[in-house]
Amino acid sequence: MSSLAAERELSRSDPSFGGSLVYLLMNLPMGVLAFALLVSFISAGVGTAVVWIGLPILALVVLTVRGAARMERARVYALLDRYIDLPYLPLPAAGQSVRWKARLKDGSTWRDLGYFFLLFPLGIVEFVLVTAFWSTSLGLAGLPIYYRFLPGGEYRFPTWENAWFTVDSTVSALPWAALGVLCVALSVALTKALAGMHARLAAALLGPTHAQRRRLEDSWGEVPTMSTVRG
Repeated sequence: MSSLAAERELSRSDPSFGGSLVYLLMNLPMGVLAFALLVSFISAGVGTAVVWIGLPILALVVLTVRGAARMERARVYALLDRYIDLPYLPLPAAGQSVRWKARLKDGSTWRDLGYFFLLFPLGIVEFVLVTAFWSTSLGLAGLPIYYRFLPGGEYRFPTWENAWFTVDSTVSALPWAALGVLCVALSVALTKALAGMHARLAAALLGPTHAQRRRLEDSWGEVPTMSTVRG
């Protein structure tokens, strides 16, 4: 890890609420898109690899995944204030076949791919939890305001026919509003906790391992040449 990244890791605070909420809500559509594209292109590439048409498709998948991983690291940093080092070692100064072998042997390529496959189920879980907690919290907190606009001017839970409790006045709504305020505080904590856990997962999959970090530090200590190109 670079000295700047180390300082950020040591001094980092919890992710902001606004950034956490935006990040978590983005994960589901991004996960759906990533999963659909990966399944489509990998299936097409593997299915046509026998006639060589699939090889350029699979190569495009590898390059796209590595590029998307760079964008994801930037998104984590912008919204969650978590810096993730690039894990890729410099590619060898040789022919394209050797450089492609290096890409495919690099564990970071496969961890990038695994991250985007995981983003879909994780996005579903995070979206359901966030929307369920926030809809319940805001629904309870705003009950003294909107109950009078409901059919019959009252709120019945859980159903109109079999109500466990009925809210038909501001006084009867206040205890539930107080519970809603408490749930809002819990929802804020949950949102930030989910974002923090996702950030740690992103750092584990999209960042360098300990062995890669040592190899990167060794490469930084070498004298750079014109033939050294990053992947």
